[in-house]
Amino acid sequence: MRIALEAAQAAAAAGETPVGAVVLDPATGEVVAIGANQPIGSHDPTAHAEIVALREAARKRGNYRLNGLSLFVTLEPCAMCAGAISHARISRLVFGAEDQKGGAVVNGPKFFDQATCHWAPKVKGGVLAEEAGEMLRDFFRALRKS
Repeated sequence: MRIALEAAQAAAAAGETPVGAVVLDPATGEVVAIGANQPIGSHDPTAHAEIVALREAARKRGNYRLNGLSLFVTLEPCAMCAGAISHARISRLVFGAEDQKGGAVVNGPKFFDQATCHWAPKVKGGVLAEEAGEMLRDFFRALRKS
C-alpha cells in the first residue's frame, strides 16, 4: 500500500486526484504494475489509477486475465473500476479509504455482491485508510482555496 500511496502523491503533484494503485504478484512479491490517476492529463475519463495499473499488468502478462494477482488501491474503487477488477479476475483487492460518495465495493452498489457479478475478489478495506483519506482531504481543501 505504501507504493500505492507514493503513486497517489505523484498524481496529486500532476494536478490529478491523489489515487494510486499497485498490482502485485503475492506468490513472488513482484510489483507487476503501478498506476496513478490521470484522467485530466491523458484526456481519458477511464484513466483511474486502477485501470492504468490493470492495463499495464495485462500488457506485461500478455493476458487480460490477471488470476492470482492482488490489487492495492488507496481509495475504494468506483463501479467502473470494480467492473474492470472483476473482468480481470483479480484475486484480492486491498483498498485504503472508503469512498462513501463514489465507491462501489462497500458503499453504493456494492458491485461484487451483485448476482450479475461474474467474479469477485477477496476484499480487505481500511488499510492505511487514514493516510490515504488525509491525502485526499488535503488535495481537495487546497483546490477549494485556489
